[in-house]
Amino acid sequence: MGRARLARLHGIATSYEPSPGRSVQIGDDTVIAVLAALGVDASTPQAVRTALAAHEDGTGRALLPRTVVIRARRPPGRPGPLGRSGLSGLPEGTVLRVETEGGGTGQEADGARGGRSTGRELPAGADLPEALARLPLGVHLLHARAPGGRTATARLIVAPDRVPAPPGRSHGFLVQLYSLLSRQSWGMGDLGDLADLAAWSGRALGTGFVQLNPLHAAVPGPPADPSPYRPSSRRFPDPVHLRIEHIPEYALLAGPARSRADELAARARALRAEVLEGGALIDRDAVWTLKREALELLCAVPLTPGRRSAYCDFLAEQGQTLEDHATWCAIAERHGTDWRAWPDGLRDPRSAGTARLRPRLLDRIDFHSRLAWYTDQQLAAAQRAARDAGMGIGLVHDLAVGVHPSGADTWAQQDAFAAGMSIGAPPDAFNPRGQDWGLPPWRPDVLAAAGYAPYRELLRAVLRHAGALRIDHVMGLFRLWWVPEGRPPTEGAYVRYDGEAMLSVLALEAHRAGAAVIGEDLGTVEPGVRGALAERGVLGTSVLWFERDYGNVDAAGGDQAGQETGTEETEGRAAAPEARILAPDEWRSACLATVTTHDLPSTAARLTGQDVALRERLGLLAGPPERERSRARYELAEWLGELARLGLLPEGAGDEEAAVRAAHRFLLRTPARMVGVWLPDAVGDRRPQNLPGTWDEYPNWRLPIAGPDGLPLTLEELAAAPRLHALMRVFASMDR
Repeated sequence: MGRARLARLHGIATSYEPSPGRSVQIGDDTVIAVLAALGVDASTPQAVRTALAAHEDGTGRALLPRTVVIRARRPPGRPGPLGRSGLSGLPEGTVLRVETEGGGTGQEADGARGGRSTGRELPAGADLPEALARLPLGVHLLHARAPGGRTATARLIVAPDRVPAPPGRSHGFLVQLYSLLSRQSWGMGDLGDLADLAAWSGRALGTGFVQLNPLHAAVPGPPADPSPYRPSSRRFPDPVHLRIEHIPEYALLAGPARSRADELAARARALRAEVLEGGALIDRDAVWTLKREALELLCAVPLTPGRRSAYCDFLAEQGQTLEDHATWCAIAERHGTDWRAWPDGLRDPRSAGTARLRPRLLDRIDFHSRLAWYTDQQLAAAQRAARDAGMGIGLVHDLAVGVHPSGADTWAQQDAFAAGMSIGAPPDAFNPRGQDWGLPPWRPDVLAAAGYAPYRELLRAVLRHAGALRIDHVMGLFRLWWVPEGRPPTEGAYVRYDGEAMLSVLALEAHRAGAAVIGEDLGTVEPGVRGALAERGVLGTSVLWFERDYGNVDAAGGDQAGQETGTEETEGRAAAPEARILAPDEWRSACLATVTTHDLPSTAARLTGQDVALRERLGLLAGPPERERSRARYELAEWLGELARLGLLPEGAGDEEAAVRAAHRFLLRTPARMVGVWLPDAVGDRRPQNLPGTWDEYPNWRLPIAGPDGLPLTLEELAAAPRLHALMRVFASMDR
């Protein structure tokens, strides 16, 4: 009982439900391991008693919580902020004083630039909630002085009630940037291609956004992990996406440097031809080898005074965060990319050994800092191109759920990550073995103690040049499945995060960036989460094939009654009569609606049965092949019948292209605020970009966009493709 109580006090669930009505207890070994990752010893009964006493003496008797979260200017009649903030139990006579961001003028604060005021005293008693809610938005300092001389200080986060809403209703493309090659790119899609796609689609097709895969910095290879969802750092984009010729210093190359740059460009053309004409896969390592040498040449070119000034401003703005990232990159060149295997003196970014090494690495640190600057500039240019083309949103960046355990972020922020833990998913009816994603989780206690600074800095970084942000596995803002190192995913446990605080920080940073937020809420979602997200203005994600009524009402979730949205885990579920297809007007409006995603079969593959054939060939079917084929045919026939019944399939059910257009007409019948078109669907690509459950068996994250024949298409060919234009005419009457 004592250990279970200790677990609850630290947000660790001691049981979970793999299916409705079935509860599984978490083993003591797992609970002990997870508590240890949070710095709590629960290995013996005496240790448990000591830990409980320490909690009672510490957190239990603290005058202030480590972070106080307030929603500003809540509408009349809504609950006040004190219950959630942790200020409701203050001793009578406690005096509160606030030091605000931005000079304490009462105007909206900008924590990135504002200073602090000398402070203001808050009224006590019944007037306190209103005074707190009228504070300017931002991250302030709250000081408390209780009778008897007890004092405390906490971060006070005052956040908007909601994230910004997307402007009007819009449609746009979803694309994996590496897969989008033009005649100018160096073997994989780049930021020049992104800017061109945005400029063309915004002007010619009236699109309002382009949603991307995560562009986070990868762990360098070779071999580099091609997955964009296991990055070294989420705080900086990867320079592999740079368009080399668009860097201003490229025009200043002369002599041998110019000759060498021309040679590299010629090799890049050959690499591009191998992908587009020779059937080769996208080779990120080969692309980076060429670009890295070209960037070495460019970084040797002296910056003009204006460029030097802009670079210095960037360095000053990014500060210690960039210095740490660039230092990790520089040390990794000497000692490898796993900092856990570095010499002892270098495993800590604040150690004396690291401090002694930094001066000897200044040139390399400057090189990697320059690459971050170049990439930031080209991302800004791509967002400007999107907005100049009339897009109301522009770029929708993707925030991966975590980072690689050996990468730059875990080195620089070691205290914030739970050592020896990995996040994943528990066993359920569709994956009885559970999942281990190999990504270390953030420690919720450290986040709270730091005023959520690591999270705030991350959001600020990814929102720099974004009109909207997609958050992968948004349920992780509330809880994550922690798996102790060396154990199977079946032996994990859920660890809770402060969802109110996480959402408030998200609302604050999205407000500052003027960006909408989309949560990827597919799969297993605990009751109440979708409602909490919707209340804060976070859009959900709805995929055509999985919008059905299974009768599992999430009364607290704010969804349509009985609505369930699935992922690849639910893809194989037979469509039982009671699991009816939701009518378009039953869909939620606060969502990004799509027919498919990067983790699912393309629509053409589903229509032709090639998705089942691929999984059969790789041994991934959940049951006998004929049963799976029959199930797929049944579900497809049901959907085609529904599209025909609604009058959305006038060309006939036997026409693949007509069926793709009908599926998107269905999306337009829903009230969804954003409607996304998977770009490969627009040209009939049969192959998924990622096939969950595979590694070497399938070329995940390495395929260029191709037509129905499997032949790659350039951006120029995409822009001229009759099939794409026929599909996009479906959106011609959409309100924008």
